[in-house]
Amino acid sequence: MAEGPLIVGAGPTGLAAALFLAEKGVKARLIDAAPAPEQQSRALAINTRTLDLLAPSGVANALESEGRRLRGVRFYQDWTEVAELRFRERRMIALPQTRTEAILRAALARHGLAPERGVRFEALAQDGAGVVATLAHEDGQREKARAPILLGADGAHSRVRAALGIGFPGSAVPEAWPLCDIALDTPLGPDVAHVCFQKRGLIFMLALTPGVWRAFGNLPDLLDRLPPGTRTGATLWRSSFHISHRIAIREVRGRVALAGDAAHLHSPVGARGMNLGIEDAYVFAACAAEALAGRPGRLDEYGRLRRLTHEQVVGRVRALTTFARGRPAPLGALRPWLLPLALRCPPLARALRDTLTGLDHPARAH
Repeated sequence: MAEGPLIVGAGPTGLAAALFLAEKGVKARLIDAAPAPEQQSRALAINTRTLDLLAPSGVANALESEGRRLRGVRFYQDWTEVAELRFRERRMIALPQTRTEAILRAALARHGLAPERGVRFEALAQDGAGVVATLAHEDGQREKARAPILLGADGAHSRVRAALGIGFPGSAVPEAWPLCDIALDTPLGPDVAHVCFQKRGLIFMLALTPGVWRAFGNLPDLLDRLPPGTRTGATLWRSSFHISHRIAIREVRGRVALAGDAAHLHSPVGARGMNLGIEDAYVFAACAAEALAGRPGRLDEYGRLRRLTHEQVVGRVRALTTFARGRPAPLGALRPWLLPLALRCPPLARALRDTLTGLDHPARAH
């Protein structure tokens, strides 16, 4: 197997990039600063595009066999149903990110590869032969690691992006979004996602496992706003987050590329974050393998290809988030009327379905 890129970040994007490269006969080195994989799941939904890209490796089958099929999204106003969008033949599954990462690691292990944990990226320099990265190990040792190409898949606070001096402009919404994973006895069906519009905000609910649900939204006292007839049990995880919509000024500089949250950031509305990162990994692997085979311009092409996609997807998610937040108040008042009308219009319903399932653009590697 040919020696390949150094990948910084062993989340879903980095793991998928290493796997796609391994399938092309290219061995990547994969490092992560964390001593162990994350135990809490940020992403939950795996869309049609991701499953299509991971099908040749057998990972898609493993994900679908363990995950739960989602049939669509049901929308409510104050828990009175107003509309439903069915995915039809499109595949969408619910599976905690921890399990998605574990399945990707198992696929990598079949290629004799594994992430190196407790290795922190600190700095880089580039020359005509490639990249020299300064790495810090848990025992205090420093390493100068040389690689022909480096991929920064190290998240929203990317050290790689900072080392390149690449800006990350965008916008943020002011309110906190509380989140919890909680045991519930609820009348809601587990085979669809649920979005309830309420005054000045929304609540999103999705079954994780039988009897355990993820709930989040942009409203305080989230657990006081659950649907009628719901009985709460133990809270397994509670957190909160803030939403930004950002795109890196550029995706490639020299022999270094960015992917996943290091390159783009947006709200969880639409469930595109992890899925778009895995698509980045697919396109990066195709371009990097050809760059290593003697076509160095292919790495710049990765940047051009993904730039357009990132702008399109982040723009769509920003628009969906603005609608979902229900702010300003006139927009919130119109949501329960506008959404059913939109879903009765086939082109608009298809556009929303394509956005949620990741098929709103081609996954071009050329």
